[in-house]
Amino acid sequence: MTALTVPAEAKRLLIVDDEPAMHDSYARSFAPAAGADGALDAMAAELFGDEATSAVEDDAPQFALTHCHQGLDAVAAVEAALAAGTPYSVAFIDVRMPPGIDGRETARRIRALDPEINLVIVTGYSDFSPLEISKAAGPADKIFYIAKPFEVAEVVQTATALARRWEVDRELAAARALLAQQVVQLEEQGAELAANESRALHMATHDSLTDAPNRLAFLRALGERAKRPGLFATAMFDLDRFKLVNDTLGHLAGDALIREICAILHATAPEGAVVARLGGDEFGVLFDTPGEDAAVMACDRIVAACTGTHQVFGNSVQSGASAGVVVVEGDGCDPIDALRRADLALNDAKRQGRGVSRLFDESMDEGIRFRRRVEAGLGQAIEKGELSLVYQPIVSRDALEVLGFEALVRWNTAEYGPISPATFIPIAEESNVIHELGDWILDQALEMLKVFPGQYVSVNFSPRQFRRHNFVGHIMESVERAGVVPGRVQIEITETAIFDDAERAAETLYRLRQMGFRIALDDFGTGYSSLYNIRKFALDSLKIDRSFIDGMGRERESAAIVHSIIHLGRALGLEVIAEGVETEAQVQALRIAGASHLQGYFFSRPVPAEQAMALAVQRFLGEEAAGAPSPLHIAGGTHG
Repeated sequence: MTALTVPAEAKRLLIVDDEPAMHDSYARSFAPAAGADGALDAMAAELFGDEATSAVEDDAPQFALTHCHQGLDAVAAVEAALAAGTPYSVAFIDVRMPPGIDGRETARRIRALDPEINLVIVTGYSDFSPLEISKAAGPADKIFYIAKPFEVAEVVQTATALARRWEVDRELAAARALLAQQVVQLEEQGAELAANESRALHMATHDSLTDAPNRLAFLRALGERAKRPGLFATAMFDLDRFKLVNDTLGHLAGDALIREICAILHATAPEGAVVARLGGDEFGVLFDTPGEDAAVMACDRIVAACTGTHQVFGNSVQSGASAGVVVVEGDGCDPIDALRRADLALNDAKRQGRGVSRLFDESMDEGIRFRRRVEAGLGQAIEKGELSLVYQPIVSRDALEVLGFEALVRWNTAEYGPISPATFIPIAEESNVIHELGDWILDQALEMLKVFPGQYVSVNFSPRQFRRHNFVGHIMESVERAGVVPGRVQIEITETAIFDDAERAAETLYRLRQMGFRIALDDFGTGYSSLYNIRKFALDSLKIDRSFIDGMGRERESAAIVHSIIHLGRALGLEVIAEGVETEAQVQALRIAGASHLQGYFFSRPVPAEQAMALAVQRFLGEEAAGAPSPLHIAGGTHG
């Protein structure tokens, strides 16, 4: 076995033939660069593609030849070349090589060692058909044939084209390996993101002290149960004289008692019940029931189980509990109202001397009568001119540029004075008044949009509006009538609105986006979202609920949730708007975390149209707005 010393960039060829004269022919063929005539160029293009022909047309490459007179020597040469990291690109193999192994076996063993090498069978007569050799040393696209005696140009052309192909194959393999590595990294990042989301979701929906569901999770379960038919009970429990334990034994003892009471509730609640810690020493229990009497009996059993003596850090502690319960029919009832009624019944139980269960009745709720009067008044509010819109700016993170405004409705009644939207919007949502109210809000916001110098307006839509027949067509008709570009209208919807019917919501949002509207998911983090669902919907931005912003400086959980939401939004290419920003510290923390937009009293309260117009013209609310009036002065202060 002999090898020539050549430059490192030379193409390595393996010559396997038992005839010395053939080795001389190969050596002469590859010594000087040999030109290829047009016929051979055409043959190369047909066999190996235009790329191979182009390669041949360049300066002829140099070749490093290794000569082997027997198949076993060739196999050893291939093994040594692989070990040294200098593999052969092409092997020219004779078929008949007595007395050692023949060309077919040589080709098979070489292929087993190096799957990437190109094999050229060179022979004048063969004991084997090309098909037999291909089966032993395939694949077919890496094994070729040249008949003896060969032309110099034919051998050089074949070696050049196959060496170039070998290089391209290696480059492609390296690219595929890099791509596979990047895919693995992306999958790992996706898994980490999903794990972070899972942890954040658990933190957002579970009490850190007891690991029981928290108020948010309880409201979610209550909302889900309210959609199904059948009677169910919502009960609230409060520990009697719990403050005395904290004051005398300390908060650690109070925490230990809370954990014991939570375990008792889980053990004594009806089968299938949802037990949650709503906050402090207050718990909620949700369970199916055949009627009011059965629900009260279940609560009495829980109250009795909570009454007794507990050993806490070596101290005997007396505990007791009071309960309020309401039984309602599902299939469309208001879950928030059910919880409110249970709370009213709990208050009545405390007034009755504690340690008892009380069933809600209408006499406990003056609020119900007020609610009915509000519903009646809403129907006439537009006609009486009692409604108005205010606008709160949405600013960019860095320059504090006013990019848009959220339109918010206000109702000032002659009978009760100003009524909070938190009060009248849910009432309107339960009746058809919400559609008339929503149409008025949209029309007023679109009129204001005509005079804003480029900003967009964000309009809230309730779940009932979102489920309205031909919702997309109705919105588009209003925008066209106003002569406004859809891209300047942001539609704000809550998670509840889209997850009630995810498939229909996905289609609706897609159509809105196709028409050019902006889509924002409001109060993100308080509802039903998951990574899968957020990716499924056509969204432009996520709005972090103000409760998480408010808790950032006090609660580790709130800060973790805010960072997780921002990370999720940025990973999905969405804007992230932080609501309820009220302090400089919150601004700086949100900037560092990566929130793209900010909104809150720190910049401006919701203001009437004239003041909103002044903010829109001013554009910048930071120090760069030199000489401009203070936005907080325009807005009338930072709190209220």
